[in-house]
Amino acid sequence: MESIYGLDSEALNRARISRDPRFDGKFFIAVTSTGIYCRPICPSRYAKRAHVRFFGSPAAAEAAGFRPCLRCRPEAAPGTPAWLGTAAVVRRALRLIEAGALDEESVEALAGRLGIGSRHLLRLFIRHVGASPVAVAQTRRLHFAVCLLEQTALPITQIALAAGFGSSRRFNDAFRSTYRRAPRELRRAGPQAAAGRDVEEVALRLAYRPPYDWEHVHAFLAARAVAGIERVDARGYARTVAWAGGDARIRVSALRGENALELRVAGAPPAALLQLATAARRVFDLAADPQRIDLALASDPLIAPLIRARPGLRIPGSWDAFECAVRAVLGQQVSVAAGRTLTERLVARFGRAIRGGADGLTHVFPDAAVLAAAPLESLGITRARAATLRALSRAVLERRIDFGSAPEEVLTALAAVPGIGPWTAQYVALRALGEPDAMPSGDLVLRRMAATSLQPLGLRELEARARDWQPWRGYAVMHLWRAAAAPVAARTARCA
Repeated sequence: MESIYGLDSEALNRARISRDPRFDGKFFIAVTSTGIYCRPICPSRYAKRAHVRFFGSPAAAEAAGFRPCLRCRPEAAPGTPAWLGTAAVVRRALRLIEAGALDEESVEALAGRLGIGSRHLLRLFIRHVGASPVAVAQTRRLHFAVCLLEQTALPITQIALAAGFGSSRRFNDAFRSTYRRAPRELRRAGPQAAAGRDVEEVALRLAYRPPYDWEHVHAFLAARAVAGIERVDARGYARTVAWAGGDARIRVSALRGENALELRVAGAPPAALLQLATAARRVFDLAADPQRIDLALASDPLIAPLIRARPGLRIPGSWDAFECAVRAVLGQQVSVAAGRTLTERLVARFGRAIRGGADGLTHVFPDAAVLAAAPLESLGITRARAATLRALSRAVLERRIDFGSAPEEVLTALAAVPGIGPWTAQYVALRALGEPDAMPSGDLVLRRMAATSLQPLGLRELEARARDWQPWRGYAVMHLWRAAAAPVAARTARCA
């Protein structure tokens, strides 16, 4: 690849020599004399420039025949955002692969979901990513397996299933091909991570690129935490999650002194761990590059003071897109507290109680089949609102709404549901689909905060004003919502 992240080979080499942690995860360094690829922060001594090659992703380096460094651990690098600059079809394909599209489906099926042929998809990946879709998916699975080997006491057979391999033999073959050693050797070579761990609860370290405004994410989720399925306290964010055979509990907390969060999972089978870790990375927006985003927004006179006050602000996501859509409908034209109260009623009456529920986590959120037939008027909402929720549930059951589709398709399908307007659809795109440019323009708080007078901006005025924030309008939205929640601080920042 001629350029990575907008940097040519000489700029990449200067970044390599600097060992600046801000480049961690943005590109990877391969050394032809050793056959190993590393992160830019690797403490190994510098290789000669003539022996160095640069890659935009671990998959590209591995596709070229390089194996991961066992010292700097490329699998532990923050998620690379390099795909943000690729073609739209590749961006969507990478999103689907990250969500597990190739764990059970073929490349042909993935290409079909994208509306193109498998050969064309391969050509696009080689051009924009430097590796095939299969290589990207396998790298994702292997890197997750390494994390499990080092951070948990799970048996290797369970790790193979957890990482998406159909059998231990396939896992061992792929692992040996990439790491040139058996999985057991890597576990022995690493720190004694497996010693004394409780297999019933798995703890995983999820890295991010600093800065990270954990206080904002914690406060945002706390204000919206629904009793029964969520709990936010000094220990972090906890909730129940449903899987095909039952339910599990997760907790996410900040790790002091580290650029990482800790995900603890209890009650989930190994096969669910990869998807739960993927969901956690999306919910806590761990793949974001705050410096790139802040730099793009820093020239705006309204947003710049807010960035200085809250660097590293993230977009808190939602664990399940259907749940997010239901909660958005319940929150239409009411306060955050009122919307939370209605959702708590819905969970208490129609959510499934879990066995051994404790510490405030007693239910899982009701699925579409339950809500499609539920007497929702008993929640104290209007008949029209209840009809909207039932229509939404039926659309999901009938696959007229597929939250795995392209974001624009999801927005169109949501807008076709009576009672769901642009604000609700854009809110779902922002929090459930992880769209960094989502813009709920009809939000009255945004229109007030973006105005230069006491009169809120009109819808079209706000949309015109927000053009300067593209393609990061979602982050500008979060800054304005945060400022509105702390009006004194916001006034001070805006006058600075």
